Amino acid sequence: MKSRKGKCLYNNKERRFLNRRGDLEIARPKEPVQPGTRRVLLVAAPGTEILDLVGPFQVFTRAAEMFGRQNPGSRPIYSVEVITTSPQRSVVTNGGLRIAAHNTFRRVRGEIDTLLIAGGSAIENDEIGVEVVQWIRKVARRVRRIGSVCTGALLLARTGLIDGRKATTHWNWCALLARKYPRADVDPDPIFIRDENVYTSAGVTAGMDLALALVEEDHGSRLALQVARNLVLYLRRPGGQSQFSAALAMQLTDRKPLRELESWVLDNLSKPLNVPMLAERVAMSPRNFARVFTKEMKTTPAKFVERLRVEAARRRLEESLNSMETIAQECGFGTVNSMRNVFQRTLRITPGHYRRHFRSMRPVKRRRS
Repeated sequence: MKSRKGKCLYNNKERRFLNRRGDLEIARPKEPVQPGTRRVLLVAAPGTEILDLVGPFQVFTRAAEMFGRQNPGSRPIYSVEVITTSPQRSVVTNGGLRIAAHNTFRRVRGEIDTLLIAGGSAIENDEIGVEVVQWIRKVARRVRRIGSVCTGALLLARTGLIDGRKATTHWNWCALLARKYPRADVDPDPIFIRDENVYTSAGVTAGMDLALALVEEDHGSRLALQVARNLVLYLRRPGGQSQFSAALAMQLTDRKPLRELESWVLDNLSKPLNVPMLAERVAMSPRNFARVFTKEMKTTPAKFVERLRVEAARRRLEESLNSMETIAQECGFGTVNSMRNVFQRTLRITPGHYRRHFRSMRPVKRRRS
């Protein structure tokens, strides 16, 4: 076989080649690099919100289980522990369920990859001792990432770790967080926010969205998708997605005409849903309708209709094979470009990216014409 310097002579299990000096060298195939075990600590205070704690716990442990089954003999990718803020390992959740944690904060030793603080009543009532605050501040200097779920952001804020950073929490607590910690840049809309290595998320189930995002960050979208499917979850709601549902907000009003208007709007999204048309539907003058609607819904009719259109478009992108042009017309955006601009502004993601990210999550149904 004719050979040249630097070229492979044989292409089997051992690659033999001539180096620049003309010497024969053998390069054996490299063993695949096995990921190390990342240690995840979930901090639970008395009265912790159950889902804030067990939701992320389940995501990380399920990811480790599924990776282990697919890669026999590999090291666990996650080691997940619950740590209490009290002297005892036992902690009672806000629903009365007693949990035996792995350890207390005073007894934690060794390296930590990820620390997440679950929300709960003791944190909300500012009953956490200064020792815990100092411990979190100290640990933060040696972890790869740190974050909070729901009102855990209030404890994270006490450490000063979100000063000068964008942060969020459950929408019901955002005003208090912003008022008590004015140096934090609090955004009440997203379900979670990453600012460098500090993560904050909205309430309860949003903690699972955050955990899925961290799994995807560590081990790629394929494993995160498998975990989401196994737990019957989205993979993953983008962090910029809003905490609020426009349709749910409409159902909270005491005015029956406004509640009934929602169903009509959803059935007529392709129409020019301006104030005069909406006012006529509920038998009100345009001026009075705009005033009453804004007072009841805390938003303008135009912004509300836009959010209903976005939510309807999201469902179509997830569940149908219809073209972008068809979806844009059906949902009242008019053009794909208009729909893209609205998606970018409200969800911080394009319709195309949204479809690629979510459509594989469920069986796709082609709509009948």
